[in-house]
Amino acid sequence: MRAHQIMTRRVITVSPETTIFDAANTMLSQHISGLPVINAAGKLVGIVSEGDFIRRSEIGTQRRRARWLKFLLGAGRGASDFVHEQGRKVGEIMTPNPTTIPEDARLEDIVAAMEKHRVKRLPVMRQDTIVGIVTRANLLQAVAELSREVPDPTADDDHIRDRITTVLEKSEWCPFGLSVIVRGGVVHLSGVITDDRVRQASIVAAENVPGVKKVHDHLCWIDPTSGMYLNSPEDDKLAIAS
Repeated sequence: MRAHQIMTRRVITVSPETTIFDAANTMLSQHISGLPVINAAGKLVGIVSEGDFIRRSEIGTQRRRARWLKFLLGAGRGASDFVHEQGRKVGEIMTPNPTTIPEDARLEDIVAAMEKHRVKRLPVMRQDTIVGIVTRANLLQAVAELSREVPDPTADDDHIRDRITTVLEKSEWCPFGLSVIVRGGVVHLSGVITDDRVRQASIVAAENVPGVKKVHDHLCWIDPTSGMYLNSPEDDKLAIAS
């Protein structure tokens, strides 16, 4: 999927001259956490977000640095903090030169940009014009949409078993002596693991195969050093119940 397929197209914006009072109320009334800032020429010049309202004089949350730290940081840093904490217009508190993405940006590139720049939203640009915005909420919607189960006409037990086996055997953490049994879409996984994290990974791999209704864990854990052997938690519960 690409940015243009998941982005919010109706983008609410403000100008650098918008008061912080109006910007804050717009965010509250529209239930959004950030606003692109567009200047008089129609150019994107910044982003104002919830984070820009955290350190504010109105609520007494200005930065209070020790005198020695103020000396090290210099007068410029103190002046910059003052403007951000006392400024009355969006242009004075916004984050300038925001990171943007093109319309055809792939989801993996969008996530990478969010992680790299530690942002929650990315304006989507068509050359110099903003045409949308992608937020974490848009990515969540994409996950919800793509994870919906779609019936697979070939999802009979034999196909399910072959697909699970193929997926697991391709992984670097495939259980030793892997055995996969499928009956009516119900999967039974058996084998030996030496790291318990492989248990959950194997279950998730099986659950992601179309047609799987339930996965039973019979993977046993062995300590490669001592040879200590433990049944799966599911098998232990069955043994106690019986």
